[in-house]
Amino acid sequence: MSITLYALDGCPYCENVEAALDDHGVEYETEWVEALHSTRDEVKRVSGQRSVPVLVDDERGVTMGESDNIVEYVETSLA
Repeated sequence: MSITLYALDGCPYCENVEAALDDHGVEYETEWVEALHSTRDEVKRVSGQRSVPVLVDDERGVTMGESDNIVEYVETSLA
């Protein structure tokens, strides 16, 4: 799978990104992260930050955070 979403269960920003991906029929894999920022080593490794959501598009070489930016990317590049 070339699209991975790093998300936290119950995070409204993550849910917005999931909705955009689903609405546009984008296949993706979700990597659920821990609630504690200090334990989000995988997110830090791929994005340089510990906050979520983070979208990784391996096919296009894109890694991004901030839900509004991710939704815009989904709508303009993946739809």
